Amino acid sequence: MKFSEIGLNEQLIEAIGYMGFENATPIQEQAIPEIIKGRDIIGCAQTGTGKTAAFVLPILHKLANRTEDSINTLIIVPTRELAVQIEQQIQGLSYFISVSSKAIYGGGDGKDWQADKDALKSGTDIIVATPGKLLSHMKLGYADFSTLEHLILDEADRMLDMGFIDDLTTIFNKLPKKRQNLLFSATMAPAIRKLARTLLHDPVEINLALSKPAEGVKQSVYLAFDEQKNPVLKHILKERKDHKRIILFSSTKDKVNDIVRYLNKNGFPAKGISSNLEQKEREEVLRGFRSGRIRLLVATDVMSRGIDIKEINMVINYDCPSDAEDYVHRVGRTARANTKGEAITLVNPKDMSRLDKIQRLIESKIPQNDLPEELGEGPKWEVKRKGKGNRNFKGKRKPYRGKKRNHKNGRNQKKNNPNNKKS
Repeated sequence: MKFSEIGLNEQLIEAIGYMGFENATPIQEQAIPEIIKGRDIIGCAQTGTGKTAAFVLPILHKLANRTEDSINTLIIVPTRELAVQIEQQIQGLSYFISVSSKAIYGGGDGKDWQADKDALKSGTDIIVATPGKLLSHMKLGYADFSTLEHLILDEADRMLDMGFIDDLTTIFNKLPKKRQNLLFSATMAPAIRKLARTLLHDPVEINLALSKPAEGVKQSVYLAFDEQKNPVLKHILKERKDHKRIILFSSTKDKVNDIVRYLNKNGFPAKGISSNLEQKEREEVLRGFRSGRIRLLVATDVMSRGIDIKEINMVINYDCPSDAEDYVHRVGRTARANTKGEAITLVNPKDMSRLDKIQRLIESKIPQNDLPEELGEGPKWEVKRKGKGNRNFKGKRKPYRGKKRNHKNGRNQKKNNPNNKKS
């Protein structure tokens, strides 16, 4: 369906066309009309499906002719990167209409705090905020949400995972009871269902492709010992010199620096981004990656849902994510908006059980690449599942290689052993 057929404001249609879009994605096609009607929404869709525009466009449609100077919409997100991303998309889509917006998140200085305070006091139309920072402002009493009409929770599952439920509950209790509520999540875990029951009124439920990587992602794995990972990484990058943007995900922020040093030392200029950097430094790195000045970006999982950059050619999981859902979000950074991309995961023996969970979640076996000959043999696939023994990629039970034990013979041998006789 074309955006012009959904019933959006003509100035919004013009802005969408200016950005190069004509047809709505499935989540947009289903969500936008219902949001315009005023219905509460619980939406579950994988990353890269156009989820942000699915709730931003109908809100902008409602605000197109608004003249009041008061806060109308509050969007709560788990990370500062996602807050910035959504606010930038609001600015782009509202280019031809008069709507104000402000992203409020931690990590700034005194000037940032004052700018946030001014935005909350002056009645900015749309506030995009992380829970902790927003609550800090609300406790000081100058944030007036009495005219709020729309509350949106994006990446709700991530916020619950990060322990924000108490902050969210406090925020909800300070908002008007009569409002439209929109909840978007990549998963529909029991905790999300529970939150939805307390927050939403007679919601429309939209479920699209739960926990599955986009079809355009070519997935594969290398089974490698830790000491083989860097050479494998070097091998991968040598074969893909034409790729303009590559993200490498590490399990820890300390390892980010190690990977960056190795890449730079071996002729692959790279930059790292993690919570170790100041906010301005992180934003500068993202600008460089977005513009193409930085080709290789090494990041932690905090970035997996906070980077909205098109034309990312490849995602490399230097470490297998501990949560199977995080794999989907990491991989979701590539092949966005129906493009093609590649995702490669390096798996050591300790992470094989994690890969097994990922494959069961996405209901697909991820193809295994052979290591370069000069690196020798890698680890063999072996996963122990409780009550199911060891399994390889083909699902066959591996033979037990321990010593056979004959309890009866063992007792006889013990009885007849002269060394066991009493003296």
